[in-house]
Amino acid sequence: MARRDNAAAPAGTARVAAQQLAEELVRQGGPVNQRAARGLRELGALDKAIYSAVAATPTPSLDEPLRRLSNAANNSGLWLATAAGLSVVGGSAGRRAAVSGVVAIGVTSALVNLAVKSVWSRQRPDRARAGVPVRRNVKMPVSTSFPSGHAASGFAFAAAIGHDQPWLGLALRFLSATVAYSRVHTGVHYPGDVVVGSLIGEGIGQAVAGLMDRLPPTRSPARSDRGKKREVPDFDADDAPEAG
Repeated sequence: MARRDNAAAPAGTARVAAQQLAEELVRQGGPVNQRAARGLRELGALDKAIYSAVAATPTPSLDEPLRRLSNAANNSGLWLATAAGLSVVGGSAGRRAAVSGVVAIGVTSALVNLAVKSVWSRQRPDRARAGVPVRRNVKMPVSTSFPSGHAASGFAFAAAIGHDQPWLGLALRFLSATVAYSRVHTGVHYPGDVVVGSLIGEGIGQAVAGLMDRLPPTRSPARSDRGKKREVPDFDADDAPEAG
């Protein structure tokens, strides 16, 4: 009995973002706010229903690959490794894109972890109660659930890279979406967490890439000197030394 009470207590104190907004709209009153509050509650119910459906669907061939992919993206390791590879094989354009992507990750992580998560204190899902298979489990983060930092960082990186390299950006967005889904599949996030995280990351990535475009391209001194036309001093025949 005590165990059940302890498990149920946090659910009442750590409210989801949609529920918090709905309650605030109800307090403000008015027919428009009432309709908006109902819509938010329905979105919250749909969010939990999709999470439960994913948890209850047997996917033995996907569980291990998605678990590994989710772990690979911890601390943005997957994206930092991609940036390192792009810097090596992509030339100057690749290095510039990699820097833009890493900066986008840094800005996004700071905004999500230091600002948004502190405002919306959504509790992590109870994956044991939802029936998430143990073989899917990754380490449950200690931070709050909303929004997903993995999804935000992945889409920020992909958007920044894709600003100058669209095809690579498209491939990275697909990979980011798979990482985002893996966080739901492994039971550590609700679908709404990863959707909002992805939107935040996409916006920040685009903004960072736009700001990077305004920076002057870096040029090495040696290349700059080679590009300049060498000046030849004027020579006047009257200035030539006399022979003998």
